Amino acid sequence: MKRNFLKASLAGIALAIAGIAPLAHAQDKGPIAISMPTKSSARWIADGANMVKYFKEKGYKTDLQYADDDIPNQLAQIENMVTKGSKVLVIAAIDGTTLSDVLQKAADKGVKVIAYDRLIKGSKNVDYYATFDNFQVGVLQAQSIEAALGLKSGKGPFNIELFGGSPDDNNAFFFYNGAMSVLDPYIKSGKLVVRSKQMGMDKVGTLRWDGAVAQARMDNLLSAYYSKDRVDAVLSPYDGLSIGILSSLKGVGYGSASQPMPIVSGQDAEIPSVKSILRKEQTSTVFKDTRELAKVTVAMADAMLSGKTPEVNDTKTYNNGIKVVPSYLLKPVSVDGANWKQVLVDSGYYKESQVK
Repeated sequence: MKRNFLKASLAGIALAIAGIAPLAHAQDKGPIAISMPTKSSARWIADGANMVKYFKEKGYKTDLQYADDDIPNQLAQIENMVTKGSKVLVIAAIDGTTLSDVLQKAADKGVKVIAYDRLIKGSKNVDYYATFDNFQVGVLQAQSIEAALGLKSGKGPFNIELFGGSPDDNNAFFFYNGAMSVLDPYIKSGKLVVRSKQMGMDKVGTLRWDGAVAQARMDNLLSAYYSKDRVDAVLSPYDGLSIGILSSLKGVGYGSASQPMPIVSGQDAEIPSVKSILRKEQTSTVFKDTRELAKVTVAMADAMLSGKTPEVNDTKTYNNGIKVVPSYLLKPVSVDGANWKQVLVDSGYYKESQVK
């Protein structure tokens, strides 16, 4: 028995001298559970894949699940993740107000929680938040409209319609408020006219970020308010909505030489929208490098599991109704026909063949 123990000890010393990491290292840290909302958006697929990649590079096993935009499904998945012994939950919530009970169960088992890109509200059991500067996303969207219409130089008036994101997603309010910080002065001065008078997230929100819902609303706006007038700009907070809005506009003749497309914003630099920008249909999108967001999230989880304090750069902005959640905010980048190659291709995010 002593001889066998000595052999094992010598073998362990030999491995250490050779610089080979102990095989149990990742197991000691525990598995990482990743709960994503849906596969209907390309960006969430990329988010999940990037996190799995970077966690794996640090030796962690992961449990990645998508909830198909079904709230009970996400709740059941997260509860199962807690039961299976995950040490950290990374959650991009479908509805950030529905997770309090399941997160209490997680906290009771000592599980740490990182809200991923969507703030989880109404729970004290959210340890950190990794996201982009969401107010700035809206600012960039509105600035693309401001620049394209020449509003700063006094041009106008122009007709504009406003679209918001999903009212159950806290980010949607930041996007809208950021955009309105730029657009509202022009609306008040009469340089921008909202013919429908539909303003505010209660009027312009688009549940579940559904492009078909946005397309149907744009159809209604065009028939009710623009049978004789032209819509000059549409604030769209997400590429999936932008594609639906553009389909509606094409349906009534926009996009022709006699009836050019309005200025249409977007977000997430999804491939269909990048192609649309290159066709001179959609005007701009906001790029959020999900590779960097995944790296920040992995670093947060690794720090917590190593007994360290994760790096944050915002401790004031994101109050979830119970606490201010320490956050790391990354910078978004506006993308249009002038800089798409530099931002998206030269950075390695896309290959040029994917978008052309």
